Amino acid sequence: MRFALDALFADVPAEQVDEARDFYRSRMPGRGPGTLEELKEARAKRPTPPAADPPAIEETIEAPEAPVPVRIFTPADGPPRGVYLDIHGGGFYMDSAARGDIRNRELADALHLAVVSVDYRLAPEHPWPAAPDDCEAAALWLVEESAARFGTSRLAIGGSSAGATLALATLLRLRDRGTVGQFTGAALQFGTYDLSAQTPAGRRIADEYFLQAYAGHVEDRTVPDISPLYGALGGLPPTLLIVGSEDVVLEDSLALAGRLSAAGNDVDIRVYPESPHGFTGHPTAMARTALGDINSWLRERIAQP
Repeated sequence: MRFALDALFADVPAEQVDEARDFYRSRMPGRGPGTLEELKEARAKRPTPPAADPPAIEETIEAPEAPVPVRIFTPADGPPRGVYLDIHGGGFYMDSAARGDIRNRELADALHLAVVSVDYRLAPEHPWPAAPDDCEAAALWLVEESAARFGTSRLAIGGSSAGATLALATLLRLRDRGTVGQFTGAALQFGTYDLSAQTPAGRRIADEYFLQAYAGHVEDRTVPDISPLYGALGGLPPTLLIVGSEDVVLEDSLALAGRLSAAGNDVDIRVYPESPHGFTGHPTAMARTALGDINSWLRERIAQP
């Protein structure tokens, strides 16, 4: 079977494509920290995330490996219709749940959801499997407590970049436990699904420090808990894959879409033209359109009355 990449492009106005092209032409491409010293410096320079209004409720989930801090948003007007588990990005070694407070507050109010964001442990201080352990603990807490705590057992999960990788790894863990059934959707943005450097996308990032920081101690990185692309992918909830046409790991999302579909899952992949890795966090109309598309998809999956 052959198909053209532009057949997968999201339907966006031409002026948004032009704006994105102009924006990225004038923007220097970035690269993450390349050493532990650079990582510490980058962390120290990150500004404090802006606060949401109303702010997050901060709680801690008790888990076997370590306590897991979470940040909770509930809709300002009325009870939640579902719960969305958000897993932040940052290469497994940067950022925090608080970085998503503004977006998660907007998501809670717009879709009438409770949003729970996980402050998982970061590498290299806490390499794999610390992060997926924490994300699994938060997901299991929701499976057990969401009905009593939020009045609904309709769950969804999502994340961007490393967060998308961790979200998919979490779903595989839950499926293997037999507890994935409450999750009615997964919204995954530009995940890094091969950390083993065996796929074309994986080879492009093979020299990135975050791989060494997160999983440098693992001999075989095709373990699905690290590189979900290599897992048995049957029995997962409907999945939305969001990625830009200029993303360095675009092929990972294309490969994952094919493998999810071949395993019998409902999968929707949307490629946004002229957009690089992380584009939904940039100040463009394309990013706003993609975030709106995610909102609409989630509303159909878990936020219906």
